[in-house]
Amino acid sequence: RREQARLKASVLEEDTEEWQKDAHFSGLERVGGVDLSYSKGDDSRACASLVVLSFPALEVLYQDCRMVAVSAPYVAGFLAFREVPVLVEAVQRLQQEEPQLQPQVLLVDGNGLLHPRGFGTACHLGVLTDLPCIGVAKNLLQVDGLVRDELHREQVRSLQRSGETFPLTGTSGKVLGMALRSYNNSSKPLYISVGHRVSLDTAVRLVRACCRFRVPEPIRQ
Repeated sequence: RREQARLKASVLEEDTEEWQKDAHFSGLERVGGVDLSYSKGDDSRACASLVVLSFPALEVLYQDCRMVAVSAPYVAGFLAFREVPVLVEAVQRLQQEEPQLQPQVLLVDGNGLLHPRGFGTACHLGVLTDLPCIGVAKNLLQVDGLVRDELHREQVRSLQRSGETFPLTGTSGKVLGMALRSYNNSSKPLYISVGHRVSLDTAVRLVRACCRFRVPEPIRQ
């Protein structure tokens, strides 16, 4: 908890790059995606993946997928301590081997500020790499009074078309993220939250711009 609080002090919840302030993201050329997939029946081994896509064409420019040993135990709310070290290593390998392909933003399969202590994997990775990061989760993390109750299901049903959103407002009154219908053919929303060096509005716009299907291409790839 102390380490999370110390790192959280560095999180920037606003746009820091010129391309983020442009309606068409002019100047954005490379978008990264990261994910960890665990071996069935063995949660001590995982495949750590970092993929970089061109933007706006969304063509794969770089991919690094390797099996890794995961030593830290899974503890709810502290997933980043399990996953972020191997993802940081993947980013560092890219910076050493193909520095010209460094992503200008990372989409993280997980949460950012939408977290019990406001410091999920996307925040953790963003602060340690100093890259803009966005949390993209497929399921709602139930924090600060956010629950998958009938009201939430009604709000999800109200998202009729791709691009429609509603804010994820906790009982504290703070907007922790956005639910986004990312794809016309899928009624299941994505849960977008700020990781680091990006505003929530920009995060939602960019995730939507990266979606050919429900899951944005950098993470899907």
